[in-house]
Amino acid sequence: MKELVISLLEWIMSLGHLGIALGLMIEVIPSELVLSYGGYMIAKGHLNFTLAVIAGTIGGTLAQLFLYWMGYYGGRPFLEKYGKYILISKKQIDLSEKWFNKYGTGVIFFARFIPVVRHAISIPAGIAKMSFAKFTLFTTLAVIPWSIFFIELGSRLGSNWEDIKTIAAPYTRGIMIAAVVIIFLFILYKVKKK
Repeated sequence: MKELVISLLEWIMSLGHLGIALGLMIEVIPSELVLSYGGYMIAKGHLNFTLAVIAGTIGGTLAQLFLYWMGYYGGRPFLEKYGKYILISKKQIDLSEKWFNKYGTGVIFFARFIPVVRHAISIPAGIAKMSFAKFTLFTTLAVIPWSIFFIELGSRLGSNWEDIKTIAAPYTRGIMIAAVVIIFLFILYKVKKK
């Protein structure tokens, strides 16, 4: 399995910066691996850091826009029927819809840093017909630091880029906790305002 993932990454990166965008758009391989491998390619002098971040941001945002449009135009029945083909389960849809209904549009930014909810949160945003401009803005603002973080880490790790999950775990855990705390504080603010 590891050899297959590496072969796929090598093929994706043979496309250069476009490969990073495509890798994040289709996300057959987790974005952390695509971005960290992109960082490794930067360390080897094959890619440019700024262009890699731009490609990661474009690819990551477009991937979420596809899910948003599926929710917007297809609704929940469409996603329950065909979501499995894009690795979105009914459980993920339920959880992300619960989060979206509970926390509102602001959750689009912060949920990007929370596993499971991160990808599926775009679906209820589309179903709820959230403003396209607002959705795109929040998504892009979340994808930029995500791309920078993993590309930079991959670049620093160099040939040890495969250890990204282990090395990034303390950071991503901290980011996830911070995102949950911010969402909680946002809810408190809303409740007190009412």
